[in-house]
Amino acid sequence: MRVLTHDDRRTTGAAAAADGAAAIRAALGARDQANIVLATGASQFEMLDGLVREPNLNWNRVTAFHLDEYIGLPVTHGASFRLYLWQRFVARLPLPPRAFHWIDGERDAAMECARLAAIIREHPIDIAFLGIGENGHLAFNDPPADFETDDPYIVVELDDACRRQQLGEGWFESLEDVPRRAISMSARQVMRSRTIICTVPDRRKAQAVRAAVEDPVTPTVPASILQRHPDATLHLDAGSASLLKRAT
Repeated sequence: MRVLTHDDRRTTGAAAAADGAAAIRAALGARDQANIVLATGASQFEMLDGLVREPNLNWNRVTAFHLDEYIGLPVTHGASFRLYLWQRFVARLPLPPRAFHWIDGERDAAMECARLAAIIREHPIDIAFLGIGENGHLAFNDPPADFETDDPYIVVELDDACRRQQLGEGWFESLEDVPRRAISMSARQVMRSRTIICTVPDRRKAQAVRAAVEDPVTPTVPASILQRHPDATLHLDAGSASLLKRAT
């Protein structure tokens, strides 16, 4: 895992976007199409803003998936990840993507996981754009994460730390409003991505980053599994890197 530290949120997001855009161009050059996964949340604001501004990207040859979605949350809710990615990504692209395979948390969850699994198995992921949660989660794989399931998408229970993060970022008015269940891309499916670009700004993520980078790989720190990926880059700012013994 390559770890890069930048001055602030803006430069972190811009660097991650440029890194990811280069990987998309490489995939398009090699295979004439690219398959990507997008994360959501406050950590991805600047990265997505930079990515949609990248020039000379043939988005109409890119198929997109997203990492996770709350179960039972309407797409009209301000915390819906479908709404987030429509507003911050799809609606801002100069060309529509070839396809965007949304996770619909309003459908039967088991059937939705099966539907998405069939699609993503036909679309090996070239680039996954990720973040890391305050509790070390990867997608909505809260600790202890399931590192063994081969299912591409799974139903997960959200722990209190994860739910408090969503409240703290302003997505919900109270902790009671934060859903307790979600559909998430599994850890193994994330690791199948050819390239991983992980954007993690903010001092509040520093402990999770330190554990993910410097501690042993363990389901109690789900993001630590990225240490085993052959082409994963972690983009940090000064705050999120502040507890690392060494960062570049």
